[in-house]
Order: sequence, then C-alpha cells, then structure tokens
Amino acid sequence: MRRRPVKTLTVMALAGALAAGTAGAANSAPQNSDHDKEIRNVIYLLGDGMGRTHVTAARDRFYGAGGKLTMETLPFTGAVATYAVEKGTAKPSLVTDSASSATAWSSGVKTYNAAIGVDSYEKKVATLMEQAKAAGFATGNVSTAEVTDATPAAEFSHALLRGCQGPVYSDAACLPKKEDGTYEAAPADKTLITPIAEQIARNGTADVVFGGGLARFEPDDQKALQAQGYQVLGSFGDAALPAQTAASQKVATKADLDNAKGKKVIGLFNRGNLTVEQAKAALPADAPQKQEPSLADMARKSIALLSDRKQQERGKGKGFFLQIEGAQIDKRSHANDAAQTLGEVKAFDDAVKAAYDFAKKDGHTLVIVTADHECAGFNIIEHGTYTNAEAVAPPANTDAGNPANNSTPSRATSGAKDTTRSTGILNGAGSGDVKNFAPATFRTPDDAPGVKDGSPEASLWLTYLSGNHTGADVPIFAYGPNGSAFAASQNNTELHTKMYRSLFGRSPQHH
Repeated sequence: MRRRPVKTLTVMALAGALAAGTAGAANSAPQNSDHDKEIRNVIYLLGDGMGRTHVTAARDRFYGAGGKLTMETLPFTGAVATYAVEKGTAKPSLVTDSASSATAWSSGVKTYNAAIGVDSYEKKVATLMEQAKAAGFATGNVSTAEVTDATPAAEFSHALLRGCQGPVYSDAACLPKKEDGTYEAAPADKTLITPIAEQIARNGTADVVFGGGLARFEPDDQKALQAQGYQVLGSFGDAALPAQTAASQKVATKADLDNAKGKKVIGLFNRGNLTVEQAKAALPADAPQKQEPSLADMARKSIALLSDRKQQERGKGKGFFLQIEGAQIDKRSHANDAAQTLGEVKAFDDAVKAAYDFAKKDGHTLVIVTADHECAGFNIIEHGTYTNAEAVAPPANTDAGNPANNSTPSRATSGAKDTTRSTGILNGAGSGDVKNFAPATFRTPDDAPGVKDGSPEASLWLTYLSGNHTGADVPIFAYGPNGSAFAASQNNTELHTKMYRSLFGRSPQHH
C-alpha cells in the first residue's frame, strides 16, 4: 500500500455541464401538488435496499395491515427499474449495486457496478448535486452510512471503484482489474483515483454533510474544509499525532448537531456507519453511540440549515437540493436480520415525515422517496409456514386437475420441517442455532394482547431469499409540485431527468 495522490484537486468547472447538460394513480387527491407552483427545493430520500416488501412489512409491524407508513401517504406512487450495465458496454447487468444505481439517478447514465460518478466507459459525468451547486442552489448530503459510501459518494465525487474511500490510496481499492488480473493503468484524470474522502473535503459540492465515516478523513481534510468556510463538528484529528489519528479524532454528537449553525456544516457521528437504532436502544446510557443523532434528527437539521440559507439568498431565487439516505435497511438486509431491518425502515420513514412536514408548510418543495435496489429477497410468508430450505421435501410440482402440467422429475409434497436445518422461529426458539433457516416472526398491532415477537402466534412471518441484492423494481412515492411526474413505471436514469427538470425548468442533455 502506498500513500494516496498528492492533494491537488480543484473544484470542477460545471457551468458547461449545466448548459450541456405518467402512468400510475394517486392514492388520494393531492394537496399542494399542483403543476403550476414554483419548485424551489427538491428533497430526495432513499431507503437503501428497500423493496416493496420492506415497506409492506414495516407497515404491518408498526401500524397494522390497515395502517400506512408516512411514505405511503404521499399522493403519487410508481415503480423504478434498477438494472446496471456491464463495464465498457451497454449490455444490461440485471442486478445493480448501490454505486451504479446512485450514479444512474445522480448523473442520468447507466454504469457498471462499483462505479461512482463515471459512465460504463470510465468517463466522468456531472452529478445533479454538482449541477445544483453550480447554479446557486444550497446543497446537502445526509446518510446513516459513511459519507464516503456509494450512495452519498455518487452525488459529490467520482471514482472508478466505490472502495476508493480513503484515507489512504491503494491500487486494489481504486483501480479496476483487467481480465488477466492485472490493474488498469492510472487514468489521465487523477480525480478518478483520488480517495473519495479527499474529494469531499476539497470540492465543496455539499454545503451540509451529515453521516458516519470519520475514520476515512484526516486532519488536513478538516483544515481544507475550514478554509472553505465549513463548521466542522467534532474533530478529524490532531495533525501532530498522525500515528494516533483514531485516538485523536472526536466524533460529532447530537448536541453538536443541535447547536450547528451557518451556511456550511459537516458532522460525522461515528468512525464507521451510524449505529442501528435497535442496537443503539439496547446500549447502556453512557455508551458513546447513544450520542448519535437519528436520521430524522439529521433530516430536520439539514432542512433547517439549507432553508435558512435559502432565506438569506432569496434575492437569487434559489432554493436547495438535499439527498437523505437510510443506509442500514440494506446493510441489515444483507445480514438477514429482520428485526433490525424493520427498525431501520421505521427510522427512515421518520425522516420522510420530517421532509413531508416541511414540504406541506413550504408549498414549493418536491419530495421524492424511493430506493436504489431491493436487498435479499425479503418476503412475507403465510403464518405457520416455513422456507423451502427447511423442508424435508420441496413443494410438490404436480397438478392433480391436469397432469399435463406436471414437471419432471415429480416431487413429493411434505409439510414437515427438517430439524437438522431449523430449530424453530429465528428470533424465538431457534435464535441460537447458526443453521436455522426458519422465518422471523413479529407481533403487529392487529395481534391479541400478550402475543410476543418470536412466537408462533405472531402474525407477521418474514424470511429472506438471499444475502445479496435482487433485480426487483422498487417503489417510489412523491409529493409536491411536479410530483405526478414520478407516478410512473420508470428507469432509474429517468429520475435524474425529472429532478433536473424540476430544479432547472428544462431537460438536461444526455451524456
């Protein structure tokens, strides 16, 4: 491993990029969502890994079958296709990762998995946040992940590989491999192999940055931010103690967040990802993670800071563009932890409520809620049933009414459970069995008093198909001026076009 490239970045010239570059039905009659109202602000919220079943399961869990999450009350609904493309081609790769999906909506191009702010051919593409900043809008980027992670990174950085986060440079993290296993030659544009943390600290693309990832930054990054006028919450470390950066760094806290003020603020509240809300609640009162803000806390504060800046600069007629990510839905779906996943959907929906409440009062704010992809094939299964992985024999594939439909070979039916692969409900009787494939069960508001999570009596039974992403379409919800444009079955690249048009009143030229 060698040290990263010398820090000689410059702010990108984006004026040229700016110059260059409805099916579905409303759930209810929209209020304050008419087309002729001026759009001053766009708030784009995404639940990373959040598929339609994640939304349904969280609704059932917290509000019951007849209830709704806040996102489900937004009047315009649709669906988003999420596929990526293979590197160096336009051939679809049907299952995306967060990097290529985030690049699709931020820059309007399909790209290869792991790419950040570059197209399939490794060409840098302008992002919507860069375009908004160049046009005079205030900008914000908020996440429960490290702010250098794929989803936030795709709005304010460019990298050939998403792993090039920092603080140090390595070929393995920053350069793609060729078919023979050797690394590609370094590109002429050294930005593309500059650690993402270093880019964030120098390009000034986001006025407000909240999330995790303090360990990705160094003392000179703080110095660079402060030179641009940022209020840095916490500390990125003592430059006099380079070997002790971890010990000398100080994460920001919710108290720091509450007291933050000014046009430019960055707060990193954990050295890694922020703490999952369920895990945070179980920690002792004096645990440092207890000092972390929730996603809703960060959403409310970022909106307050950016809207204050809007008021200060009202004479320019500009508003703000803000991206807010609930990252842990994906990370806990990868882990097949249904309880934590449901809690993170609820925490994300609380942030949606913060944005929705602001938009209803403001009258000139477009709110969009969606996901980058579905994760893990999250499923709601019938009460009292089990996964195929547990079955002594798989489901029968015969049709008694029409034998011509039978498959070969024929399989025998069985309602039995393979006790060598499951000892019961995953978050109940079988929670200590590493071989357990059983569903996780949860009580809902519709259950009788006394029904417990992890019991067979609980009505919500959940299971996973895999530990990775799937190619399923994801839901989208919208509110505000031009919200009806998102009530469609659309590709994720179309989200860039529609948000661009909402902010600038014209369509971008495609890359």
